[in-house]
Amino acid sequence: MVRIATSSMFFHEYTCSEIFDFTESAGCNAIEFWLETPDFWLHGLPVHELTKIIAEHPTLCPVNIHSPVMDLNPCSINPDVADISIMHTVRAVEIAESLNASVITIHPGRRTAKRKVSERDYERFNRYTEAVRKVAMDKTVQVSIENMEKNVNSLLCTPERAREILDREEWLSFTFDTAHALKESINDAIRYIDLCHERIVNVHLSAPGKNRMHLPVSGNRDIGRILECLKSYEYKGCFTLEIEDMNYNHRLNPDEKITIIKKEISYIRKIFD
Repeated sequence: MVRIATSSMFFHEYTCSEIFDFTESAGCNAIEFWLETPDFWLHGLPVHELTKIIAEHPTLCPVNIHSPVMDLNPCSINPDVADISIMHTVRAVEIAESLNASVITIHPGRRTAKRKVSERDYERFNRYTEAVRKVAMDKTVQVSIENMEKNVNSLLCTPERAREILDREEWLSFTFDTAHALKESINDAIRYIDLCHERIVNVHLSAPGKNRMHLPVSGNRDIGRILECLKSYEYKGCFTLEIEDMNYNHRLNPDEKITIIKKEISYIRKIFD
């Protein structure tokens, strides 16, 4: 049976224990825990408490982790911002290993200015990957880099660029974000799979809208094509529902969020299982 997770950020306003309870109640058999989940991030990253919560929810194990990305940019032109961003990623890999996580997803960073990426930006990216490589090589957790939405200053936003990085960094896995890819086109999304399928270990599953991102996927024709394509390549990694609760016209209560996740899981399983 395929593993289906939700991002902990869908329940971001609740305690870590409640988030795991809700995720389990929704029928997930995995979870992607963002280290920036407020109850964890704002209380000093209490890894010992999170370890206990994970042990109390064995049906969600092994967990996946998402590295901190808010306010951070490992490829920043500001050396202090770059250094602290790299430090947070390195520490996240170490935390993920201590939690016996399966996958940790990291972001590639971006050019600070909204201008075409330059050679100097790629040099900063290489410095970032070198630092992560050093900490990852003796770990069992898979470090997985995510494709970004296509913007002028994005460092990883095309299938060809993703393949190039994966070929160069053999230790690195790939987290395929469907909403980011579909913002360009369904053909772009399918090409990511065709080029990178054997390195995909996590799929961030959501759909883009006209002026919104990370919408539900159930009934979405493009998402259906993506799932069928992944199935044809015998994908065996995790699907992570990455739904933005701010896209709804009211504040969702826990029961409403659980119902949404249940519907998404049913849609995925009809196609994939």
